[in-house]
Amino acid sequence: MKTVPDAPFLPPLVSACCFIISLIGYDRLVHFLYGKRGNCEAAGYFRAERQAMILAVVFFGAATYLCDLKYYLSLPQWTESLPSLVNIAGLLFFFGYLGLMWRVARSPYQGDFGNDHTPAAFLWLNIRVNLPVVLPWALLSICHDLVALVPSQGLQDLLLTAWGDLLFYLFFLLFVLLIFPPVVRRLWACVQMPAGVLRDQLTAFCARQNFVCDLYLWPLYEGRALTAAVMGVVPGLRYVLITPALIQTLTLDELEAVMAHEIGHVKKMHLLLYMLLILGFSLVVGVLSEPLISFLLSRDTFYSLMEWSKMSPEALLVACTSLPLLALMLLYFRFLFGYFIRNFERQADLHVFSAFADNHYGDYGRSFSLVSAFEKIGLLSGNRDKPSWHHFGIGERVDFLEKCERDPGARGRHERKVRLSLSAYVLGLTAIVILARQVPLDELNRQYEEKYIEMMVSQKVQRETDKALWLRLAGDLMQHKKMEQKALEAYEKAMTYEPVSPDLMNNLAWLLLTSQDEQLRDPQRALTLARAAVIEKPVASFLDTLAMAYWANDFIEEAIKVEEEAILADPDHRAYYQQQIDHFRRTRYEAGSGKTGEARER
Repeated sequence: MKTVPDAPFLPPLVSACCFIISLIGYDRLVHFLYGKRGNCEAAGYFRAERQAMILAVVFFGAATYLCDLKYYLSLPQWTESLPSLVNIAGLLFFFGYLGLMWRVARSPYQGDFGNDHTPAAFLWLNIRVNLPVVLPWALLSICHDLVALVPSQGLQDLLLTAWGDLLFYLFFLLFVLLIFPPVVRRLWACVQMPAGVLRDQLTAFCARQNFVCDLYLWPLYEGRALTAAVMGVVPGLRYVLITPALIQTLTLDELEAVMAHEIGHVKKMHLLLYMLLILGFSLVVGVLSEPLISFLLSRDTFYSLMEWSKMSPEALLVACTSLPLLALMLLYFRFLFGYFIRNFERQADLHVFSAFADNHYGDYGRSFSLVSAFEKIGLLSGNRDKPSWHHFGIGERVDFLEKCERDPGARGRHERKVRLSLSAYVLGLTAIVILARQVPLDELNRQYEEKYIEMMVSQKVQRETDKALWLRLAGDLMQHKKMEQKALEAYEKAMTYEPVSPDLMNNLAWLLLTSQDEQLRDPQRALTLARAAVIEKPVASFLDTLAMAYWANDFIEEAIKVEEEAILADPDHRAYYQQQIDHFRRTRYEAGSGKTGEARER
């Protein structure tokens, strides 16, 4: 079922007013968040920024469903061939909410970080910082749509297979590994560390670790943030980013310890493991989406809710599937992904013991420089004992390093913990895929098709004056879906409202002739109905049904004569009618000989 509704939930003017109200409401809340910080410290800015981003997601989600954003974005014709552009356009609306936040945040930012940006420059600064989060997804989506337009049946068949999905994941992986790091480095306006003693000594330290990278200054928050990062796994496209404030704060030994931490991320392949965890979530969503949709559509509760809310089935389905998937995303990244990130960070911390194995402190004190760096960062940032979802608190990391100094076996135990956790993750992922494939989708789909059709017909019969029309259309659809008993019941009920409808008589006759369920076949009644339909409406398709009825009742010559009349009435389909004539001459109507088909109405 498509996720774009056929009609908007609200009238266009009401939707536009709701959208404008949501923008105004979000803007007021953002002013409140940044105005209540009560101090001029960076921690208050970061707290307000985090809360405002969460609110942006909430407001954007509400606007998407209540204001029919996806419906209006899907109106242009080009969205049919490039559906990813609808999602990208929606992302631009989300950035519109963020733009309101950044407009308000400019003044507090200048007070906290001391740089007087113009409104346009501050907006572009924040877009550049946040763009790498969505850039891979956006490019991958566009590429998928463009490949789908290639006029090659073999390629299209490949895209529909599991191997096709795997190839796209590999493409995504290559993009992240090869293209993403230099693109992000430029977006973040990083500049290469100038030549000098510091660069030479850090480069020499990396060489002793058999590690190749380029060193860059990272102007995050005007360079005043105390942090470092590593990007890329391929030498030559691998960068270690260090903020100027961190360089000014730490000694050379402490900077080398920070470098050891970043090297640990690469040595332990954490960047690739992050990709595995992200793709694992995509896999989980992919295998659970179809069972979830089928399950919802097969429940009576869904249709009761649709009747109560007056929402279209498409809009309600999007809302009902988005909520559990959103909850799954929050739980996955907050707890599972966060668990691995925290333990990867601790694993990277432990690399300092290998990097400083021959340091002048001897066997004890190899983590001294990293502990010292952490203590300075914790003191200056004011959050030494504040853990986050993706990092242990600085105090916790210091305590663990000191524990490993006293008990070297703790290092090995943590390594085993990470390995066992990854193994359990892969096994769990495999189990989810296997269990999802055991869901009886065919049975659920059959149930939801029946319930959906019955609900729609019930609504139309109650609300529309032409009840017979809707019952006949329901019968046609059920016959097409091979739900023949349901189709017969719909046709019979329609006959009570309009017993002399030629279309209805023709379609019922065809069902009585071609039903796969032989118990539903009734050639004699079909002949009566087909004759009456042709008298009222002598079109070629009805003549074909009548010919079939004559043949089913062993009136071969009459069947051939009527089929020849159909040729005269519809010469464009001469080949089909001639094939019917040949079929009548060669075979007899018996079990399995009647052609199965759809309603005889062209």
